[in-house]
Amino acid sequence: MSERKVLNKYYPPDFDPSKIPKLKLPKDRQYVVRLMAPFNMRCKTCGEYIYKGKKFNARKETVQSESYLGLPIFRFYIKCTRCLAEITFKTDPENTDYAMEHGATRNFQAEKLLEEEEEKRVQKEREDEELNNPMKVLENRTKDSKLEMEVLENLQELKELNQRQARVDFESMLQQYKDYEEQKRRAVEEDEQEMKAMLEQAQARRLLEDSDSDEESVRPPAKSLPKAKPTDFLPEDSEPQAKKPKVESWERSIGKLSSKAELSGLVATKKKPNHSTPNGAGAQNGPRGSGVSHASQPSGSRLPGTSSLSLLGAYSDSEDSKSDWLSPPQKRKG
Repeated sequence: MSERKVLNKYYPPDFDPSKIPKLKLPKDRQYVVRLMAPFNMRCKTCGEYIYKGKKFNARKETVQSESYLGLPIFRFYIKCTRCLAEITFKTDPENTDYAMEHGATRNFQAEKLLEEEEEKRVQKEREDEELNNPMKVLENRTKDSKLEMEVLENLQELKELNQRQARVDFESMLQQYKDYEEQKRRAVEEDEQEMKAMLEQAQARRLLEDSDSDEESVRPPAKSLPKAKPTDFLPEDSEPQAKKPKVESWERSIGKLSSKAELSGLVATKKKPNHSTPNGAGAQNGPRGSGVSHASQPSGSRLPGTSSLSLLGAYSDSEDSKSDWLSPPQKRKG
């Protein structure tokens, strides 16, 4: 079912069209065609009128004994729509018409036949006059030439009138077309030149990049930096965790004081009467030798090894400060 829908058939490699037997058909064979009546006609058998344009399934054949200037003449066979009588007509290429042949008569032919008979009669009379009167021949030739000149003049006037009324100028159209083609050609040339320039630039850039890459390959490779270990970023403890000093409880709650010099000015020591003995004996009688000796020094002249925490401890050793911190405020005697 699908193979009849294809456009091409399969031909095997050993296909030879010369081996196909030719079908011999008679030259006067007939074909069934669909056509319309070329003129109005009336059937001779039953008198039925067949109008122009009536469709028929007709048989067509080529007339063997007739032709016009090498053109074949075809004959058509139709049947009457009422009595089924056979009607035939054929082509007339000489008059670009159809000629009725058998089985019917062509309607509206009286005027045409009368015109043809009148034309033949006038032609015969003219030939008879020219045969007996040579002056009539000259007169007729003059009339014919004059008529021909008038016809040519009329044709020339019609041509000029058409040219004046024509809105299309063929010369200008051709010129515009030439200009358009020239512009198109120039645009194509410009595009080609631009493309060529872009290709040259790209090629030069590629050559430059290739030369740069060659130079980089010749250079010695730079020394790579040693990879850093992850443990290098960890803080270094100079002392192990077990050797760190024990933190006091008040330092945990209040926080450790900074060892900067700004906090040293906040601590003020109470001066005591100095009952010094020679060789510094009084300095040794204090309750805490190291604390008193540091507290007796002025705040400005602090030893280089001391800190604000030690000063705070020396300040807390005084009796007045202890009474102020630990006991509620009381009236002092005297």
